[in-house]
Amino acid sequence: MKEQQIQQSFEIAKLRYAELGVDVEKAINELDKLPISLHCWQADDVTGFENLDGALTGGIQATGNYPGKARNIAELRADIDKAMELIPGNHRVNIHAFYGDFGGQFVDRDEIEPKHFQSWIDWAKEKNYKLDFNCTCFSHAKSADGLTLSHPDPEIRNFWIEHVIRSRKIAEDMGRQLGSKCMHNIWIPDGSKDVTVNRLQYRQNLKDSLDKIFEYKTNDVYMKDCIESKVFGIGLENYTVGSHEFYMGYGIKNNIPITLDSGHFHPTEIISDKISSLLLFSSEIMLHVTRSIRWDSDHVVILNEELVAIAQEIVRADAIDKVHVGLDYFDASINRIGAYVVGVRATQKALLQALLEPLAKLREFEANGQKFERLALLEEAKSMPWNSVYDYYCMKKGVIVAQDYIADIQQYENNVTSKR
Repeated sequence: MKEQQIQQSFEIAKLRYAELGVDVEKAINELDKLPISLHCWQADDVTGFENLDGALTGGIQATGNYPGKARNIAELRADIDKAMELIPGNHRVNIHAFYGDFGGQFVDRDEIEPKHFQSWIDWAKEKNYKLDFNCTCFSHAKSADGLTLSHPDPEIRNFWIEHVIRSRKIAEDMGRQLGSKCMHNIWIPDGSKDVTVNRLQYRQNLKDSLDKIFEYKTNDVYMKDCIESKVFGIGLENYTVGSHEFYMGYGIKNNIPITLDSGHFHPTEIISDKISSLLLFSSEIMLHVTRSIRWDSDHVVILNEELVAIAQEIVRADAIDKVHVGLDYFDASINRIGAYVVGVRATQKALLQALLEPLAKLREFEANGQKFERLALLEEAKSMPWNSVYDYYCMKKGVIVAQDYIADIQQYENNVTSKR
């Protein structure tokens, strides 16, 4: 699109929003301050770099085998860099513990150290990214039976306890070196495929393991733990130890933020409705945004009703500084860089729509019991020219506008990923 056309469309949008009492420039500035945490595992199908086979276990799987996936750390970073070129703003990169730079040596999960992630930190400094981190409690011999921190064998539990403690120390070092709080997410696959009679015991084991993990006190300025629930995993359908109720209780009791993954609940449950409730009892929330079809299928995030609702709840609750937004999907059936760009741009568009809502007027209508007026204005806001504002934001940040990025990704595929 030509710059003149973008500018003209933006000026018209600016006037229309001003009629509703919305400051477009303020909304753009707010959007620019909202980093989205880009998940590294989309580029290599969640296989990591600690061993050669990269087999996925623990109730997760990537679907598809589109050519050109990243085979090493250099290719993974190159793909992330390319995606970041096509996304306006400054963002974060979320990495798992089994993405360490191990120099060709096998380092078991209970032996990882900050030095194994120093090259990631140096790369982030060079690129002006910030980092988030995850312990990796799946795809390992000691998680083969679907249990880790809740395992009945204390030796196996201790192995995973040590792994998570070391992951927390790595996250703290990342935050310290990069000058930005690193969110460390704890998710475990623990559960059972069929009927379980010792539900309480497994959950007692998990609680005891978490208690030991959090005995190591970290600096909240540099890192923050968060704990993530799930309904079930593939092959673990009957019972999940770390349910939403378990983690909500543990998190609120111990002042640990809870991670809401939009694919980790029953199909009729939506996380947008959970945000305002948790904010009353938790100082921060971590979001893992995905698009689930028939449950946790990890499709690429698109601009759909639930994504907009999530963004609206963040803004309406004045919680921009309390809710951390990260993406979490791994669709290997399409171009992986394209999957990144579509997902982050969709999330930004949802946030921008929320920031452009005539919230003051909507709150006035609601306070006065003017329900028709509230509904009508909400409907009109949906068709306001927010897309012209987003195009302008892209142009202002020096990023390719609208659908023109498709050709750029195709060129990267022709020149880079197709040759892998």
